[in-house]
Amino acid sequence: MAGNRTFTMIKPDAVRAGHIGAILEKINAAGFKIVAMKMEQLSPQKAGDFYAVHRERPFYQELVEFMSSGPIVAVVLEKDNAVEDFRKLIGATNPAEAAPGTIRALFAKSIGENAVHGADSDENAAREIAFHFSQLEQFSY
Repeated sequence: MAGNRTFTMIKPDAVRAGHIGAILEKINAAGFKIVAMKMEQLSPQKAGDFYAVHRERPFYQELVEFMSSGPIVAVVLEKDNAVEDFRKLIGATNPAEAAPGTIRALFAKSIGENAVHGADSDENAAREIAFHFSQLEQFSY
């Protein structure tokens, strides 16, 4: 059964470009409820811990540097079939391949600066939510 929560981060490139409001509007318009949200600057250590699954990949250090280069907005979203529906909403990692109207087609600059992170499974969504938010910071309505 698909879960009803997922995790996203508005990445430093989109925050710097002033796209927080526009991205959140697209998320709301797609029927997602925001049940937790905060802006923070990830330290290199925290960014490295979050992306630890990529530690052996050649792009890992560049990813950590980018994700700790400025503020991010961490968000927990709620909707039936949340992970799959959100992955469709954000589009392909490469914005040149993202479907028109998707968040990455509209707001991403490149594969590396692709505006948003989206959990890729219910298990990873739960792990990523717990990484950024305590239970007391999450709400339902």
